[in-house]
Amino acid sequence: MEALTAAAAGDGAFVVELPYPPSVNHYWRRVGDRTLISREGRKFRKRVCARLERRTAEPMSGRVAVHVTAHPPDRRRRDLDNAMKALLDALGHGGVYEDDGQIDRLEIERGPVVPGGKVVVRVSVLPGERDDDRR
Repeated sequence: MEALTAAAAGDGAFVVELPYPPSVNHYWRRVGDRTLISREGRKFRKRVCARLERRTAEPMSGRVAVHVTAHPPDRRRRDLDNAMKALLDALGHGGVYEDDGQIDRLEIERGPVVPGGKVVVRVSVLPGERDDDRR
């Protein structure tokens, strides 16, 4: 996979290129009566957090918008929404925002196939929104 990049956009948004996330079908595992994040899910989260640890900004507070361009690794049929849970959780765990419950706008689009797959994520604070406005 090509080198991952991250940058602050001129409008204060955070833009990052990350590995393609596992689908929700591979993110969770049942162990007895418990539901846990799978080995694949933990590996993805660890890769994202390692990538984001160089980020020096504090987690975004307030209401946020997330735009994702998903570049699948191959031409197999995929539901784009199935990859979002692992990605959004990992971004929160990695400190981009405090909690994925802050997301008021989520846009997902399919990009061209890229060997190995990737997602390009843009996170921005919604103008005029405070965290307690929607609780």
